[in-house]
Amino acid sequence: MSLPKGLAEDVSKNLVMVARLIDEDPEAAYAYSKIALRLASRVAAVREAAGFAAYANQKYSEALAEFRAARRMTGSVDLWPVMADCERGLGRPEKALEMAGAAEVHKLDKAGQVEMRLVAAGARRDMDQLDAAIVTLQSPELASNSVQPWTARLRYAYADALLAAGREGEAREWFAKAVESDKDGSTDASDRLAEIDGVEFVDAFVEDDEDDSDTVTDAEAEVEAEVDDEVEPQDDVSVVDELDDEDDDIEDDDEDEDDGVEAAAESKEDDVKEDVVKDDVLLKEDDDDKN
Repeated sequence: MSLPKGLAEDVSKNLVMVARLIDEDPEAAYAYSKIALRLASRVAAVREAAGFAAYANQKYSEALAEFRAARRMTGSVDLWPVMADCERGLGRPEKALEMAGAAEVHKLDKAGQVEMRLVAAGARRDMDQLDAAIVTLQSPELASNSVQPWTARLRYAYADALLAAGREGEAREWFAKAVESDKDGSTDASDRLAEIDGVEFVDAFVEDDEDDSDTVTDAEAEVEAEVDDEVEPQDDVSVVDELDDEDDDIEDDDEDEDDGVEAAAESKEDDVKEDVVKDDVLLKEDDDDKN
């Protein structure tokens, strides 16, 4: 509402494209966020969208700057967990843990607190504190049987931490629970569970293509065999002999024709010479008569 109508429409269109593309094409989403940022850098929603677009492209320093700007404009603590995760991305897990113990965490709603717990556990793992990461994730939200938007991710993170600590049996149990709660496929818990169980998935379409290619090859082999049976080796030899005889006949005919042409040419040449001699004689007789 703080922007002129035409400018507001242009900015909103770019923000819509950021939301549509951020999961499928983060680079394109980032490009749209830069346009919106250039048009309205003093709008908190624009700075927040630019932060998420940069975060999706692992531009953590830029994302953190945009999140801080949005927080200053709104005074909200909703971005606190993702800001802490940017600190992890920048290689500062200690700073992320410090933020996890700040007073701002108590102002977060339930979803924000769970997100902060996930970030803190990730920071512990960054510091090779696997047991501490497991303890960090143990919470009433993890033990609850109700399925919430964060349940699948929380169970998945807990299972992954258990597996990293070498507790495969417990990890399998929690990956299975993550599969049960992951209705929209936000994690690859089913693949991780299959990996633990040693299950391998085979692409049926690839096998069908290979079978089809083998069938064609067999059919071609049968046709070649039939052709080989119909045409015997000696037939090929006789055909070659006949072709050679025909070539010899053609060569003989050509030689005879050449001989005839040469003989005719020689005969004509003799006639011409004879005529020339006669002409010389007549010319000589004329000269004698004149004298």
